[in-house]
Amino acid sequence: MEQVNFYNQQIFNHDAEKTFLFQKERIKEIIPNVDVQHVGSTAIPNSLTKGDLDIQVRISTGQFPQAVEALSTLYESNEGSIKTSEFRAFKSDLTNPPLGIQLNLIGSEFDFFWKFRDALLQNDPYRVEYDNLKRQFEAESMEDYREAKNDFFDKIKQTPEFKQLKTRR
Repeated sequence: MEQVNFYNQQIFNHDAEKTFLFQKERIKEIIPNVDVQHVGSTAIPNSLTKGDLDIQVRISTGQFPQAVEALSTLYESNEGSIKTSEFRAFKSDLTNPPLGIQLNLIGSEFDFFWKFRDALLQNDPYRVEYDNLKRQFEAESMEDYREAKNDFFDKIKQTPEFKQLKTRR
């Protein structure tokens, strides 16, 4: 059983920001006109994190196959994630901190990572609730944590704060 552990975001802040800026530049070099966002808990001050860096790569319709091919030259495919014509996940365990990349079409059903970040940044009670959920799963099953996290995000999607976040191009 894979266990999950959490740490204060501040421990990773410097390395996460440095790695994000470097990876953002690499991605923009191989995929023009792309929106690269630092998402996940390392992007949210004072939050608990597993210690990995999440990056959302948002692209326009028509760029998806080329973007998948381009990102495949930089990162390995995250085989544990879904693959669709609008979403693909990549990873690298060689960066500091380890890296997850979520590639999606702008405006698709998968274009929500930046919205979760913004909802938590703008509503500290949601961040606190999410951190409390993480504390409940400290040293517990990663699978159980992911299920509870998905339920939490389904709840956040229903909030007025989340719904008012409009898709940015």
